[in-house]
Amino acid sequence: MPELPEVETFRRYLLQGSDGAPSILGKKIRNAELLWEGTLAFPAPDEFLARIQGQYITGIGRRGKHLLIRLSRDTLIIHLRMSGELVVEEQTEVPGKHYRVIINFDDNYRMAFNNIRKFGRIWLTDTPEQYLAHLGREPLSDDFTPEELHQLLTSRSRQLKYFLLDQENIAGMGNIYTDEALHRAKLHPALKSNTLDRQQANRLWQSIREVLQEGIKNQGSSIDWMYRGGDYQNYLSVYNLEGEPCKNCKTPVERIKIAQRSTYYCPTCQPSPA
Repeated sequence: MPELPEVETFRRYLLQGSDGAPSILGKKIRNAELLWEGTLAFPAPDEFLARIQGQYITGIGRRGKHLLIRLSRDTLIIHLRMSGELVVEEQTEVPGKHYRVIINFDDNYRMAFNNIRKFGRIWLTDTPEQYLAHLGREPLSDDFTPEELHQLLTSRSRQLKYFLLDQENIAGMGNIYTDEALHRAKLHPALKSNTLDRQQANRLWQSIREVLQEGIKNQGSSIDWMYRGGDYQNYLSVYNLEGEPCKNCKTPVERIKIAQRSTYYCPTCQPSPA
């Protein structure tokens, strides 16, 4: 958390502006403040502070769970991890207690990286592909097809929950949307990936895209205090609903552990593999 829909929500917020905060597109960076050096993965603090100064925001993208803020010379890669969020506000506002990095623009606005648990990381680089090369397919891209997913599934022998959480397979999936996609596709989370036939793979492909698109439409899921931006939690079918009736068949939702993650599923809609 945040997963692809939440990160995409932040991307759109930075690009379009919201709640009185303007878009950061086109803004010139006057300077930056590094309030906790552990946030910075690359480069060294002195180089970061000198290098980012004077650059313009030329684009805002996303790759999996990573935000990509394209600058006139470099790219700022931001991984929010468990509790990170970005805040655009006037520089006259009192800085938040958990601000780790502040980027000041020359028009008296700033972008702050608020990161309560300190897990989030930032890279400033002119070769972003070096840090993103390990990421798998973008599940909402036009060139990601059911056939490609089936080939990927059958090339590995992993439990489906583990397979979907692995960012080297599909970029952007996490606990919430993985559980929801598997439930919608009527596939047990412990089913081995290489046992899926084409029909099952097609169903999973469709379900992944549907739950992610619905999550984006609702600005993500607000499950706990770490992310309070969206309301897709009101439409979840199984995630975090242990003991609640399945919305399809009314069987109580169960919870198991896969890849050391709590995993929610319906034992009727998603029968256990033999």
